[in-house]
Amino acid sequence: MAQPHSVSRELERWLHSDGEKTLGSLVELFEEKSFAILFVLLLALPALPLPTGGATHVFEVIAVLLALQLIAGRGEIWVPQRWRGVELAGAKQRRLIAGLMKLIRRLERFSRPRLRFLFDHRLSNIVFGLLVIAGCTGAFFAPPFTGLDTLPALGVVLLSLGVLLEDVVVVILGLVVGVAGVALEIALGSAAIHEIRKLL
Repeated sequence: MAQPHSVSRELERWLHSDGEKTLGSLVELFEEKSFAILFVLLLALPALPLPTGGATHVFEVIAVLLALQLIAGRGEIWVPQRWRGVELAGAKQRRLIAGLMKLIRRLERFSRPRLRFLFDHRLSNIVFGLLVIAGCTGAFFAPPFTGLDTLPALGVVLLSLGVLLEDVVVVILGLVVGVAGVALEIALGSAAIHEIRKLL
């Protein structure tokens, strides 16, 4: 991928190509950016404003495991061989990817590479991985059926898209959304504990 702003075009080209539409082929397409695109795919469902009842926790756990690889300094993502063959071209998966492309295109309208020197360094990758873990943790520990996992997960999605687009403004937007989500969880959780103590 020569230019960061071609993310949506690369995804569209991949969807309409003759090759396999598997997790492995997506990793090969984005190469060193495959961490970011997988974070987007894994957290896309928790980022939807729908109460999942904890059903998406497995995606958050997988994202954390991938983030640990990024922190450890792996230049190429590792996933089990059987995961590499997971098909991403089913009707539901295509709808999800199509929805993601709409979001990416909206961001690309105003996004442009900003402070590109901050990206793709050992230190920036460590920070990226730590922020993803923080966002996934916030989404994981959100009370079930409250929808409070939406903002932390959306923060990770935006943060990852900022890395894909190499735009620090989108990264900051993701951080703001993620921090707001975690702060909302803490505030509502503290209020609930306070009310319970009053009843006891």
